[in-house]
Amino acid sequence: MKRFLPLVILLLICAFLVVSFTGCSKESEDKLAALCDTTAVKYSTGVVPILQNNCYPCHGASSNSGSGGIILEGYNNIKVYVNQGYVVGNVTHAPGFVGMPYGLPKLPDCEVNTIVAWVHQGALNN
Repeated sequence: MKRFLPLVILLLICAFLVVSFTGCSKESEDKLAALCDTTAVKYSTGVVPILQNNCYPCHGASSNSGSGGIILEGYNNIKVYVNQGYVVGNVTHAPGFVGMPYGLPKLPDCEVNTIVAWVHQGALNN
């Protein structure tokens, strides 16, 4: 039994170190939250880059074949679909809506939350 004691102590120390250095902390949570700040989303700097990367390839002003005529490029165009509830429904993959981007996985949570926050903040052209 005495020869196993050093091994047990070593295992306990290793377990402590793993938990100490890999666990979540308030600091790491704050860093993650700062990466996805949705407190005051701006259309021009928060929403448009997401749309450019994920929506405009199919729903752009000049690249909309197969999009059912839905053009999201330009504030006035997307605002129509925001007002009808389609933007939030589609990007969140809500029941009864076609999940977008079509045929692809749901957007990352931060991008979805950014769009939803923008809509809930009044979908301003800012």
